[in-house]
Amino acid sequence: MSQSLQIGALVLLALLAANLPFINQRLLVIGPRRPAKSLAWRLLELVLMYLLVGGIGLALEHHAGQIAPQGWEFYAVTGAMFLTLAFPGFVFRYLVHRRG
Repeated sequence: MSQSLQIGALVLLALLAANLPFINQRLLVIGPRRPAKSLAWRLLELVLMYLLVGGIGLALEHHAGQIAPQGWEFYAVTGAMFLTLAFPGFVFRYLVHRRG
């Protein structure tokens, strides 16, 4: 798999993982179904998904060659990007008013 294809797949995985806590009602995606998850659970799941996607990205980078050292700036930018990717799921869950 080419490196550009890996990057595209990782971005799509990040988009899915960022919205998953807001789309489903299961705890940690595989746990028991709950009638309503609190925002705190969803934010915890969002952090765990960020760490999971980051680990997959680290594994892909290790497979491609030497891992580049990262500072706090890298994690601040990728965290902000992950929150931005989670915005559609947040809007769907909390800001869209449904009738009925």
